[in-house]
Parts: sequence; structure tokens; C-alpha cells
Amino acid sequence: MAIPRLYLDHAATTPLLPAARAAMAEGLERWANPSSPHAEGRAARAALEDARARIARALGATGTILFTSGATEALEIALRRGRGERSLVSAVEHDAVRRAAPAAGRLPVSADGIVQPGPLKAGTLVAIQAVNNETGVIQPLGELGVVVREAGGLLLADCAQSAGKMPLPDADFIGISAHKLGGPPGIGALIVRDLTTLEPSGGQEQGYRGGTENLPAVLGFAVAAEADAAWLDRARILRARLDAAIRENGGAIVADGAERLPTIASYRMPGVAATGQLIRFDLAGIAVSAGSACSSGSLKPSHVLAAMGWSEGDAREVIRVSFGRDTNEADIDRFISEWRAIAESARARAA
Repeated sequence: MAIPRLYLDHAATTPLLPAARAAMAEGLERWANPSSPHAEGRAARAALEDARARIARALGATGTILFTSGATEALEIALRRGRGERSLVSAVEHDAVRRAAPAAGRLPVSADGIVQPGPLKAGTLVAIQAVNNETGVIQPLGELGVVVREAGGLLLADCAQSAGKMPLPDADFIGISAHKLGGPPGIGALIVRDLTTLEPSGGQEQGYRGGTENLPAVLGFAVAAEADAAWLDRARILRARLDAAIRENGGAIVADGAERLPTIASYRMPGVAATGQLIRFDLAGIAVSAGSACSSGSLKPSHVLAAMGWSEGDAREVIRVSFGRDTNEADIDRFISEWRAIAESARARAA
């Protein structure tokens, strides 16, 4: 009997929760356009607004929730239409932010990946991830938000990785994505504290985002947002177990000294390229990802690790491991066993 595959790439996307799938199926029965004035449309609108309120309650969101196609679109809307005179983004932001604001200035980070804001000018829109998608590093957004506000700026928080796992920060704009929570792909939200800080574009979502609302996906999103997050306590124990094993077997933990979300970690295996590791793990039935991003068909070094001071050579030996609600101790032990085998093989070849 074939050994089941082990999925440890939940930071990329995590499986759809059965309850979210059921909610989506119910939504497909409500086929009317929520913007239509007839009875069928009004019923769809009522379901949509109920889901919006449920998401706000579940995540502790204040302000206005505008549904988008995901965190990428939410961040792009804020960066391109937020009423800031200039933009600054941290040097470790997701590629979606870097693409949406290519001319924005960069905020440096420490060796552990913590943003160092420095002096800010009034009217600056500052984009900072709550949790880094590669390293799991948690930014002190409470402290950073105070700096931004005191300078008369606006804070955009990318909470794609943290929503549903940590409280939402006090920010002017917050981007979230349902498929990181166990909801469906293709749906997310931009939470806006004050709509006067965002340029309208016309169409649906109070005139801030055009297009027919995706009611089935919104209903799945609501269920995922309401899901119990008690599994994070188990993830914290599992990650500590994995960290210890990586150290014992000669590996390095990225941002080992920083506070990190328990579901995400990046590890360097000295002497073994990430591409080679991914192949070996995949052949062993284990799905992980590299600590670098694919761009234009070529594997480029991680800008996150470069900003943290990693050399290009060391950064190319880093992979990311991320947990989900069903990850268990046996899964971690299986990964550790394969890691040890790959590392020992590399050391034997180098001897």
C-alpha cells in the first residue's frame, strides 16, 4: 500500500474545511445577484450581509469589510487608492505588495526580520505584514502602528497569514484571504477603518470594488473565519519539536531569535540547495516549499532573506515548512526522518 502524501505547505494554501464546503454548496442554491432589487436578489443580499457581519465578529474586525478576490487584490486596492501622499513598504513584504507599489520606499529590517521604521513623513502609507509568509516572523504592529500614527501616516497590515490565528492589529487597512483559513480560494477582504481614506472606484461594495459579489465563496469564508483555532496550541508544540530536531541535525532556523507564528518556519540545510531538497522531499511524498520565489521561470533568491542579511548562497539552501490544523506528531517525525536522511547523504558526499 502506498504511503499517503504529507502536506506541509499550509502557508501557501490550506485545505477547504468540510463546513466551508457545505456553506458554499448552500450558497450555490442562492443563485440570484445580491445587487438585484427583486425578492431573489434581496434574499441573496441578506445572506451576503449576514456573512459579512459574521466575519467581522469572528475576526474582531472594526471598520468596513469590502470583499475582494483575495489578499493580493485587497493590498493592491489600499496601495493604489489609499489617500497617502507617498508609500513605504518593509523590505520583507510579500511580492504582491512589491508589485502593487514598485516605486515605494523600503523600510529596513533587523537580522531577525523585524521592521525598523525610522523617521516618517506625514501622509505616508506604510505597508507591513503582520506575519511574514516565509519566516513566520511576527511584527510588533502595535508599536509600529503608534509610530505611523504619530507621524500622521496610514498603516496597511497584510494579515493573510495571521487572520484567524492572531488578533487583527489596529490598522487603517487590513488585507486578508480566506484560503489561508480553510475557506475557498478567490475570496478575501480589505478592512477599512475610515472609508474617506480610500478613493472609490464605483460598482459594488459601497462603490469601492466592482463586480458581482461571490456569495458562495463569501459564505465559505464566513464559516472558515468562525472555525476554532485551538489547534494552534498543538502547532506550537510541534514546531518546537521540529526546531529542536533541525538544530540537532546541523540545520539552521531562520529568525530563531524572533517571535514567530507557530505554523510557519524556514530552515537551512547547509550544503544542499533548496531545489534539491524539494525534489527529495517530494519523491518521499512530502510537500514543502522553498524559501525563495519563482519568477519568470527561474528560481530567484529570497528578497526576504536578503533583507535579513543572508548571503545568496545560504539563502538558496532554505526551505519553508508550514502546518495545518491536522498536522500531528507522526507527520513531524516523518519529516525529521527524511531531513536527516538528506542531510546525512550530503555530508557523506562531501567527506
